[in-house]
Amino acid sequence: MVGGVLLLIVLLVVVVLAVVVLGALAYGLVGALGRLTREMAALQRDVAPVAAQLQQSLVAAAASRERTPDA
Repeated sequence: MVGGVLLLIVLLVVVVLAVVVLGALAYGLVGALGRLTREMAALQRDVAPVAAQLQQSLVAAAASRERTPDA
């Protein structure tokens, strides 16, 4: 009888610890996902002007090639 109660207590402690560890991991992953999302948005804001300028340069280069065809 005492052995059964002790086993039940040990199992309960193991389950509680597992839930706490999994909760901490989930909290960390959700935080990392939030940081990654913010970093990606900041990167997009930083890269957007450069991408627009590159697109304009490509259009200008294509227009220049059309005006002066190769001989």
